Amino acid sequence: MKPLSKSKLIAFRQCPKRLWLEVHRPELREDSPGTCASFQVGYQVGDIAKRLYDPAGQGAEIDVALMGYQVAFERSAELLARSRLPIFEAGFSAAGALAFADVMLPDSVGGWRMVEIKSSTSVKDYHRDDSAIQAYIAKSAGVRLSSVSLACIDNSWVYPGHADYRGLLKETDLTAEAFARAAEVEGWISKAHEVVAQPSEPIIATGDQCGTPFECGYCTYCNSAKSQPEFPLHWFPNSGALRSRMAKEGINDMRGVADDLLSAKQQTVKRATLSNAVYFDAPGAAADLASHGFPALFLDFETIQFAIPIWKGTRPYQQIPFQFSLHTLCATGKLVHTAFLDLSGHDPSEYFARSLIEACGTSGPIFVYNAGFESTRIRELAERFAILAEPLLAILPRIVDLLPVARNRYYHPSQQGSWSIKAVLPAAVPGLSYESLVGVRDGSMAMEAFVEALAPDISADRKAEIHRQLHAYCRLDTFAMVRLWQFFNGRNDPPLSDDY
Repeated sequence: MKPLSKSKLIAFRQCPKRLWLEVHRPELREDSPGTCASFQVGYQVGDIAKRLYDPAGQGAEIDVALMGYQVAFERSAELLARSRLPIFEAGFSAAGALAFADVMLPDSVGGWRMVEIKSSTSVKDYHRDDSAIQAYIAKSAGVRLSSVSLACIDNSWVYPGHADYRGLLKETDLTAEAFARAAEVEGWISKAHEVVAQPSEPIIATGDQCGTPFECGYCTYCNSAKSQPEFPLHWFPNSGALRSRMAKEGINDMRGVADDLLSAKQQTVKRATLSNAVYFDAPGAAADLASHGFPALFLDFETIQFAIPIWKGTRPYQQIPFQFSLHTLCATGKLVHTAFLDLSGHDPSEYFARSLIEACGTSGPIFVYNAGFESTRIRELAERFAILAEPLLAILPRIVDLLPVARNRYYHPSQQGSWSIKAVLPAAVPGLSYESLVGVRDGSMAMEAFVEALAPDISADRKAEIHRQLHAYCRLDTFAMVRLWQFFNGRNDPPLSDDY
């Protein structure tokens, strides 16, 4: 019986079919860009953990890729028996399973303290399973384990600069819970081996487990094996509870859901979808915007967040704005564009704030799409830079959100349940969409491009190309709002042009 790794046991906990596929059909796995990015963050946090738990650099690290499993286990056992220094990635194999511990620290009585490092900011249920599995395998392998802790990122911690990351990680002691679940873990291992031994994959329908607690890399495969509904239930907004209820009744298409089970918004979506007709409350949309005069400003931010802060005074996962686009529409119909983008590698925050204050001026409504985002970033900037707080906070009362107008007044079947600007724009303003953009077409791509631009070895040509792509993307975001504002207002003046 080949031992199962901890990651495969966690896969089993999520879905037995996922475990079977991980073992027998790994080539079918397709990890999303978001999943791959989370792996990279995990590696970065792991590297910082080594510096924090072994500041003198005297500890040992087990490299299973270099050593191979058997040598790695033997070397780990040797170090755990004789060393009193930190050990990273110590390996254990026992009871039909194997695992590698992120950090093993010697305790004061000759035993070992295990610390698992996570890039999340709080302890999740699957972390508890993870720790219980780690503890069970280590103890079964004969390790004198005195405690088990989970170290998560403390997102309230502020980076003091100078590569000093003391305080980044915050431990939670899970010893009692992990040790108490030994019988439970033993049962998981036994059942997981039974699943792996099956000649064919378990028959399990797709469901909530496909994305919880992780996005499963086999979703495409599993969905391809079943007939897809013409009008899937996830096109209903806020449909989590509804989909769970319908799944129990074997219903996965809008046509099978009675109207009395739907909210007014869901009924609107259903009618528009099934009739392939646009819902547009034009008078209501125009009334929503009627009180807002000129100049009309249209604003959008792009931000970056680092699990491990790189700029002094910032927190883990804090969203730092590095770019804005602002279109200003005058009563005469003149449209002016202003932009800010900092790819210098320095903290862009203060320069961003000063540029934003100057660009916004002191009059006119400022239209955004999802006001909570820009408003929160502005408040954060005001907290960080007291000298700029007054003019920054003066921007907030001027902000007008276009998203509720779109959500309450308009729906096109092509939106497929989404009111993101990328879904609404091509429906409401045919011929204008994000698909024509090169390189950067959404917020996650903008963040990836920004990180690439900060790389020390990037060429000047590539950095200039990223600058152009980011500029074009953010500019389209605000020009899209101008065109949507024009559409929702029912204005008959000629279509505005911004070289798109």
